[in-house]
Amino acid sequence: MASFFENQHLARRNTKILVLLYALAVAGVILAVDLVLAGIYAANLEWQHAGRELTWMVRLRMVPKSLYLWGAFGTALVILVVSAWHIVKLSSGGKAVAEMVGARRVTSDTRDPLERRLVNVVEEMSIASGVRVPAVYVMDGEAGINAFAAGYDVSDCVVAVTRGTLETLNRDELQGVVAHEFSHILHGDMRLNIRMIGVLAGIVFIGSVGEFLLRSQRGGGDSKGAAPIIIGGLALLLIGYIGLFFARLIKAAVSRQREFLADASGVQFTRNPDGIAGALDQIGVSSAGALIGNRHAEDLSHMFFGQGIQVRLSSLFDTHPPLEERIARVHQRFDRSSYRNTRATAAVAVDVEEKEPQGDEKRRAAAAGILAAASMAGRRGADIGSQWGRSALESSQLVGSMDGAKVDYAARLLGALPAGLREKLRDPDGARAAMVALLFAPKDDVMKTQVDALNAKGLTALAEQARAIAPLCRRLGAAFHLPVIDLALPAVKAAPAKARDELIAALEAVIQADRRVSLHEFVVLTLVRGQLAPRHKPGASGSRKIAELQGEAVVVLSLVTHAGTRQDATGERGAALAAAMRAGTQEMGLPDVPAATALSLETAAAALDALTGLAPMQKAVLIKGLFAAVSFDGSIRIMEAELMRLVGAVLNCPLPPLLESVDPATLAA
Repeated sequence: MASFFENQHLARRNTKILVLLYALAVAGVILAVDLVLAGIYAANLEWQHAGRELTWMVRLRMVPKSLYLWGAFGTALVILVVSAWHIVKLSSGGKAVAEMVGARRVTSDTRDPLERRLVNVVEEMSIASGVRVPAVYVMDGEAGINAFAAGYDVSDCVVAVTRGTLETLNRDELQGVVAHEFSHILHGDMRLNIRMIGVLAGIVFIGSVGEFLLRSQRGGGDSKGAAPIIIGGLALLLIGYIGLFFARLIKAAVSRQREFLADASGVQFTRNPDGIAGALDQIGVSSAGALIGNRHAEDLSHMFFGQGIQVRLSSLFDTHPPLEERIARVHQRFDRSSYRNTRATAAVAVDVEEKEPQGDEKRRAAAAGILAAASMAGRRGADIGSQWGRSALESSQLVGSMDGAKVDYAARLLGALPAGLREKLRDPDGARAAMVALLFAPKDDVMKTQVDALNAKGLTALAEQARAIAPLCRRLGAAFHLPVIDLALPAVKAAPAKARDELIAALEAVIQADRRVSLHEFVVLTLVRGQLAPRHKPGASGSRKIAELQGEAVVVLSLVTHAGTRQDATGERGAALAAAMRAGTQEMGLPDVPAATALSLETAAAALDALTGLAPMQKAVLIKGLFAAVSFDGSIRIMEAELMRLVGAVLNCPLPPLLESVDPATLAA
């Protein structure tokens, strides 16, 4: 199976193929328009000319070439303008797509048990895959069983399901559907899918104009004057079907094989073929099937989990493979009759009362004291880790991977969170306070300095909230920091711009209060800032090579090696630092250089920002080099593992939990 980076690269190639198919479709529509215009022109010529009757062939030869040229120019202009308008309209990404079909955003603190179950499943999948927790939407008016994921990149996406999905599927089946959608997120399908919506809108627009003209003449009194309009409308409607033909052909060509891959990856992620096979089977059983009633169902047909529209022309134009074939591929031994008989009839009613996993106080205090900063190396637990046993290449291939063991670990980790904290993360103010409290120092006197810095910035209310929640966050080690941030981000992103700006200002004040910025603090700030106030347009394609950004790559490599290199028996770490740097630069194909020793916050932030512009396969080289540096001694510690996950999050390279074999409950202080 292709790696995350290979899938991103293939998605770019598919975009180029889409452009070629689009050009062919535009040419087909232009040809059809020109033929219609020529026919109309010929039909309006006098039947007699120079004493002889004109045949249709003669009439068509009399059509001026300028008519063809202007017809082609006008048609191409209309198609391109409509496509461009839709692309701009969808520039905000997944949110725009969800709103396009009338989906409603589910708040993190929803009390609806069906929605609560959905949010919990999405959160588990996010923590397990390293993807930022997507915004969750529900299509309330849709009884069919369906879902989609939309967005321009893994850090800015949404997952939407129909009300029928929530009310019909049990938890395992719902998990299979969500895992399928996460596969689309990680395989780079979303960006291409959104672009297809905008691009194909121009192709079918002319048919929409023809339909409008026909509707406008219904009930008209002047039948003679309406005749040309009706004929023109019928002609444009016919052209529209030509556009629809090309649009469906393009969508079918692009999406069908991706659905097979997403199904297989969903099974790999959940380790439960019954889940996704059962969900597909329920589509077949349900009277509503997977059909979507929204008027934009055609536009989004290639994005849905199931066949959202009826295609009467031919199965050639289906955007999804047949249900039977999909079920057979994911579960060869699936017995529909047996599954339906054993499937608990009250499964949904029983498990919708989704409660937060609760553990004892020891589990909820998991990983206490491991703050993933060099200054904390002497604390108990800071060096807990394990033998790594993976090469740099194998390590880089973990980016975007989908492993069922990670889902189990994510459930255990979420269960180890203090119940009060988990609830706070669902509220915008509580989520902001928790993110600030994560960076409070363990010593009371230093924390007081940080609180004073917040008060000096006029953030008194946020300071008090963070101080109140600090006891819940203080015991959480590095393994919990990224999950807590991820769980908090959806609520914070939904808050007003002022509240988001205040959070960034608060994090900056807390970090700089003790005049000492740890690498962990810096990366957390960079990640949150990138999520709430991105410098780049979501989904912006990078094309730079690592050789062009050698200085920036060395800066980030230096940060990682400084944080992860330990002192030897003599109290020195110079040799180990040099060895780690050498391992990293060799994998990146860069000259052997010493680790940078004096770096400002601005320099490091600029380096990470620049490296987000690397081409997908070049990002693979960077991540491989960073892994070579942190694991050069054959082991990886909690601190190093979580630092790599944070750096990966900043670079849009989602890393799943790396040390899931270490039970969170064993890391209590």
